[in-house]
Amino acid sequence: MSLKRRFSDEVLAAIRKSHVIGLRAGAGPHRFIAVWAVVVAGRVFVRSWSHKPNSWHKVLLKEPRGVIQVAGADIAVRAIHTRSERLKDAVSRAYLDKYKTPGSIKYARDLGRAKSRATTTELAPL
Repeated sequence: MSLKRRFSDEVLAAIRKSHVIGLRAGAGPHRFIAVWAVVVAGRVFVRSWSHKPNSWHKVLLKEPRGVIQVAGADIAVRAIHTRSERLKDAVSRAYLDKYKTPGSIKYARDLGRAKSRATTTELAPL
């Protein structure tokens, strides 16, 4: 059995504190885009609103490697599609807990709807 790599406590704290993190999907010449990220049980998760063919989520499905920018550092990651409904429920709750300002709550609720929920992706350090 191999050990799963985890982000450091400092990186997890920075993600918890940050409203957005930068994400570059795949190894191609993609730009960094801002995404909302949450931490659940010491693991980092993201969801997508966009379901376009070239969205970051679709790129990660084809090529599950990328880079995140957190607290001034670039960290290579691999994307893991989440299948567990229980884990998806926890991620939905984490979005509602983290993004609860009047301007954010509508989007946090949208991220809990079926279409975005199906894009639940764990980012793990390489």
